[in-house]
Amino acid sequence: MKVFSSEYTFDYSWEECSTANWRKYCPWNNKSTHVISVDTLSREVDPATGILRTERLITCHQQAPAWVISLLGGSNTSHVYETSYVSPSDKRVTMCSTNLTWANILQVRETVTYQPDLTASSPGHERTQFTQDAKITAVCGGWQKIRTKIEEASVERFSENAKRGREGFEAVLEMSRRVFGEERAKEQAKLH
Repeated sequence: MKVFSSEYTFDYSWEECSTANWRKYCPWNNKSTHVISVDTLSREVDPATGILRTERLITCHQQAPAWVISLLGGSNTSHVYETSYVSPSDKRVTMCSTNLTWANILQVRETVTYQPDLTASSPGHERTQFTQDAKITAVCGGWQKIRTKIEEASVERFSENAKRGREGFEAVLEMSRRVFGEERAKEQAKLH
C-alpha cells in the first residue's frame, strides 16, 4: 500500500468552499474536463445532528496507460463512488471516495476534508484548510515488484490529478465569489 497526503489552505471561507464544492465539476472548472457526469444517488439530513449525507457516482474519462488496457482490457471510462458529510455546526465537510472500476486490481480510498483554518484566518479574511489522504493498494495477484510498480505509478498520477484538482477548484471558488457578489449587489440595489 502507498499513501498520498496533501494539505492546502484556500483563501476563501468555509462557507464559500463548502458551497462551491457542489460545483467542483462544472464548466467553470477547466481542469476537470475528464469528469463526464456526477449523479446524486441519495441525499438526506440527519434530524438529530443536522449533518447532510450525500452519495454520488462520478463518471470519468481516465487515460489509463495503454499497457494496462492491453493487459487487462476495459475502457477509459471509470466510476468513483463518493459519500460526503457536511456538518454545519462543526463547519466540516468530509468526503470519502473509492474507485469502482478495476477495484479487483487497484483499490483507491480517498478522504478529503474542508474546515476553517483558524490559525490563518482573521475577521473579514477567513481561510479554509483542505486535507487529502489516499490509500492506494494493488490487490492483483502476482509478484510484489509488479504490485509496487502499479502503486507507485498510481500515486504519481494521483498527485498530478490532485494538483490540477486544486487549481480547478480555485477557479470555481473565484467565479462563485464573483457571481454571488454580483447577485448580492443586485439585491441591495433593489432595496434602495
